[in-house]
This record gives sequence, structure tokens and C-alpha cells, in this order.
Amino acid sequence: MRILVKEAISQEGKMIELSGWVSARRDHGKIIFIDLRDRSGVMQLVFIPKEKEVYEKASLLRSEWVIRARGSINLRPANMVNPNLPTGKYEMPVSKLEILSEAATPAIAIDTDGYEIGEESRMKFRYLDLRRPRLQKNLRMRHRVNQLIRDFLSDKDFVEVETPILSKSTPEGARDYLVPARLYPGKFYALPQSPQQYKQLLMVAGLERYFQIARCFRDEDTRGDRQPEFTQLDLEMSFVEREDVMDLIEELYIKIVETLFPEKKILKKPFPRMSYAQAIKEYKSDKPDLRVDKNDPNELAFAWVIDFPFFEKTNEGGWTFTHNPFSAPQKDHQDWLTQKKNIPEILTTQYDLALNGFEVGGGSIRNHRPEALRAVFEVMGLSEQKIQSNFGYMLEALSAGAPPHGGIAMGLDRLMAILMNEPNIREVIAFSKTGDGRDLMMDAPSDVDEKQLKELHLKITK
Repeated sequence: MRILVKEAISQEGKMIELSGWVSARRDHGKIIFIDLRDRSGVMQLVFIPKEKEVYEKASLLRSEWVIRARGSINLRPANMVNPNLPTGKYEMPVSKLEILSEAATPAIAIDTDGYEIGEESRMKFRYLDLRRPRLQKNLRMRHRVNQLIRDFLSDKDFVEVETPILSKSTPEGARDYLVPARLYPGKFYALPQSPQQYKQLLMVAGLERYFQIARCFRDEDTRGDRQPEFTQLDLEMSFVEREDVMDLIEELYIKIVETLFPEKKILKKPFPRMSYAQAIKEYKSDKPDLRVDKNDPNELAFAWVIDFPFFEKTNEGGWTFTHNPFSAPQKDHQDWLTQKKNIPEILTTQYDLALNGFEVGGGSIRNHRPEALRAVFEVMGLSEQKIQSNFGYMLEALSAGAPPHGGIAMGLDRLMAILMNEPNIREVIAFSKTGDGRDLMMDAPSDVDEKQLKELHLKITK
């Protein structure tokens, strides 16, 4: 039965079976050395001419071939110990070898960290790119962060709920990705920019504590810390104030760092808090970088930014929300909202979390009364027909007895990029898009045939 390389070092003198990829080959005189790689590490295999059948088969092996090898685990000679490998004291003289799969010469080098290779090549051959140890480590650490999040929130009585991917197009600040509905010609679903409305509806439903590691979609220009699709930790809580949500996230993120990234140092605990006005005045940014040494990748400077303006002017001279329309104003400004006065002075309950100059999350206490939410849409200049068309179900739901509630959405891609010392989020996403939003490996976006378009009642205008 196959065992992992990392387990082999406890099997000295025993016959075992290893399976994996040929990571490297070295011919020293008549002896062939193969580094076999599996998900747990690398083991040196040894082939000698005396084992004629196995030796001849080993002479065929090339980089990235997949093999199964059987032999006994022995200590290496003292002058051949590799102190840089956990398995560096051991080797396996092979008595039986099976070639499971041959491999073409890799299209890109995978024995480096990959930074020197062009993005287009790496994304086109992503299944090869992901074999490099750096990206394997990134994905495994991401798994451990997700696992910790799930355990932490479950212990605090949160329930993980999956919300729909096919939903309704509503104005939430970015363009929607639209999906034509074949059974309803001329109508469209939209992919969710976030689970915002669903999580509020779960509070109306009485769930009280919800979370989800959610996929979100926004049709906007991409850059290093953005993708057309991304992942966020989404959560909502009933009967809470702003401080309850902020304290929960602070506790969670401190635990993530101290448990999984002990080499990192959090600059200040509890996290500093500053107003939006202070951040702009002192740092010229609403996501300030508070690090003492900005060249130190192990220094983490978290900071909460609060007291944001609720509304800002549009290019057309009207009003729009600065974060999302579902936020509640601060209590002292509730009357200003409902009376639609002092609009530029209304502050929202929004709270953003910055880390080393990046926004890694944001949330707010919500408008749980329908008349307050309606006032937001009226300030934005939406007609009654438009309010009902886009948000009528939400107003109706809030009229069914909605508890006070608030929540937050935390960008997991950005967090992982910072914690893993990566230059952008593509390095911590398994199958990421290029900087301009293309999937070169799958060749997407791509054309579709006329039959599909006809079924969807669509025509392409050149």
C-alpha cells in the first residue's frame, strides 16, 4: 500500500511503496538517482545496474513522469546527507518500478518560484504552474485559514449557509455579470456581487448568525488585488451594535495570525481606530498603512476606519452611496436621512478594516426598518417604480419583523496575498484570471455557436 514521503522516514529498514512525480534525475557514474515528489515532500530513489530490469526502466525516466516505486528505506551515506530536506538522511534503493504516466517536456519551468516567468505562460499552463512548492504552500495555507474560520465561527453558534449564485440584477456599485434565462426569453439572472441581500433576508428569517465563504462576481476592470470573481468571508449577526461585529473580526484575525502565521507580528492590539476624515487628512487614504517599517513583510498593521460619509455626489450631480445602500446611518443622523436633509453630513455605520495599505474587509449596521431603507433610495433619486422593481421584495421582507442586524464581508484573497508575502491575489488563487480578466488555460471568455445563441434568443451585433 502506498505511503507518503513524509511518512517514509519512520519506516527505516522496511519495504514500502511510494508514488509521485519525477522531480529531478541525476546520473552519477552508473548509478541513477531520482527525486520522487509527492504532496508531502521529496525522497531520493536509487537505481543500480545489478537490478537490471528496474535499472533499464529507470533509465527511461524523465522530468514529471508519474511513477510507483517499491523498496526499503535506508540511511544515506554520511557524505550524501542533504540537511535542507526533512528526508535528507534517507534514500530508497528501488527493487520494483512502475511507470504510471509519461509526461511531455513541461511547457514552463516548475523548479523555480515562477516569478521570472511571464503571467500569460503561467496562466495558460496553470496545472503545471501549481506544481511548484510556493503555490502548493499558498493553497494549503489558504485551506488551513478557511478551516480555522469555519471552526471559529461554528464554535460561536454561526451557521454556514450557501446563498444563490443565480440571482437578480440590482445596482450595488459595480457592473453585474448577466446570465440569459433560456426559459424566459429576454430576461436575465445576475451573478451576485455579494450575498448582501440574502444574508439580510436570513436575519429576517430568524437565523441570527450566518456566515459563508462566498464566491462573488463583479464585471469591473482588474488589477493586482482584484479579479472578476473573488472570495470573501461573509457574515451577518442579529441584535448587535457596530462594536460587536468589529470585536468578533478582530478576535478571529488575531487568532488566524497567531495560530497559522506565528512569524508575523501584529503591530497593535486592539486594532487602532480612526475616522475617515482623519485617515484622509493624515494618510491621504481611507486604507492607511500604519507599518513602522514598510519593507518588513512580517509586520501586520491592522486599522479600523469608521465614520464614513453615507453619500457622495455623482458625476451627474445627484447622490449615490459610498459603500452600499443597505447601511444604516449613525443614530444621531437617522432623522436627517428620513427627512432627507443635511445629506453631505450624514455619516454611516460603515466600518472598513485596512491591513498594510489594503482594504481587507468592510461592513456596517443595516437599515432594518423599511422606511429608512426607502429613504436611501429616495435620496439617490430612484423613482417609486424603480424602488419597487429593484428592491420591493427587500422592503416587504423588512416589514415582516426584521431584527436590528449588521455584518461584514472580508476579502480572503487579499488577506492571503498579504499573509503569504505575495505581490497580488493571483498567486493565492488556484485557477486565477490574468490581469485583464482572461482565463488563458480554458480560453475564456470565448465565442459560442449560433445554436446556443438561438436557444437563448440572443444575437451578437458586430
